[in-house]
Amino acid sequence: MLTFAVTDADTAEALGSGSLPVLATPRLLAWCEAATCAAVEAELVDGETSVGTRVELEHSRASAVGTRLEVSATRIFHDGRLHRFAALARAAGGGAVVATGEVTRVVVGTQRFLSRLR
Repeated sequence: MLTFAVTDADTAEALGSGSLPVLATPRLLAWCEAATCAAVEAELVDGETSVGTRVELEHSRASAVGTRLEVSATRIFHDGRLHRFAALARAAGGGAVVATGEVTRVVVGTQRFLSRLR
């Protein structure tokens, strides 16, 4: 589980995803992805990383600047290189659920992946 505090830089207003000074969905999505990265990290060997390939997120509750959120990722499916996680964001200390979703990651060889971009 990762913990984040909503700052002015995390708001919809700051990120251009809305006009309100509340947690922006794109930032929340990034935090959910960070939780999935952390969840799969221990299984990676040298030269591997994981990439996000699919995301579904329901951002159901606004969070004001200063709110602390706990974001967790629980593996719900694993097949070879494919890992699917249930993501959950809630107010710190077991508070209200802010978002739920699903994130899929695939383990790749870092150099091989990057070489395909050239």
